[in-house]
Amino acid sequence: MFTQHEANGARNGTWLVLLAALCWGTAGTAQAFAPDGATPLAVGAVRLAVGGAALLLWAVLRRAFQRGSVWPVGATLLAALCMAVYQLCFFAAVDRTGVAAGTVVAVGSGPVIAGLLGWLLYRETPGWAWAMATLLAVIGCTLLGLSGGTVTIDPVGILLAIGAGASYAVYVTASKKLVVAQRPEAAMGVVFTLGALFLAPLFFVEDFTWLRQPSGLMVALHLGIVTTAVAYVLLAKALTTTPAATAVTLTLAEPLIATMLGVLVLGERLNSMAMMGIALLLVALLVLSLSVRRADRAILALERAT
Repeated sequence: MFTQHEANGARNGTWLVLLAALCWGTAGTAQAFAPDGATPLAVGAVRLAVGGAALLLWAVLRRAFQRGSVWPVGATLLAALCMAVYQLCFFAAVDRTGVAAGTVVAVGSGPVIAGLLGWLLYRETPGWAWAMATLLAVIGCTLLGLSGGTVTIDPVGILLAIGAGASYAVYVTASKKLVVAQRPEAAMGVVFTLGALFLAPLFFVEDFTWLRQPSGLMVALHLGIVTTAVAYVLLAKALTTTPAATAVTLTLAEPLIATMLGVLVLGERLNSMAMMGIALLLVALLVLSLSVRRADRAILALERAT
């Protein structure tokens, strides 16, 4: 039987994922301030390197590593590999298809794949609320992405974007097993450090001279600490009480936040299609929020009855 503590944990997990999405949503705006010469692959490698170092240092300072505990080696390597593959697939997809199509396919395919993985591996039944919220959010993301202009239909680029969405979904699913066995800080510190090591060869082929500029250094620190270290610790804590499929669907708040920051900070304008996409995303998040509240009330009623 679920307890009130577990119900509170599920509700708190929802807010933790939304806070993580808020952090991720600042990435696009931050990259807009990066100096010339900062290629997407270089930015992705630096982001993982800074984020991994920050997470590992935080885990050590928090004494998050538990002596004698069992460490899921397979899940750790899988999560780290997926995080590295995500960077490569996503940025390659954006390069071939454009930002709109690449982002929409990568972000939109994640919840569907995560729902299937959660059902196959953990027997988590997402439910009608997840299905409805995911459908609305994917349509909203599509409208939001297509509102900016033309789309390049590149089959290889679309496959790479789906690969990015699949990588993220597998990462979340593997991380759920990790955060059950280890403290979230320790799990994320090891995963992202390994992910950065997987991308280490990029430091020998990409140009990183832009890091010498103050603006480049600030962008790297923001992407590594805020959009990686802070965001993924929040997500890891949320996964201790939140189903993987629900968590990935909630992260669809990221493009909504990114769009609003683009308007407020970068002076971008929204057309009617973008406004409709934002409205659908808000409805999707509301559907998930209400489903969590209904679950809380059902648990309380059951506890009173017993």
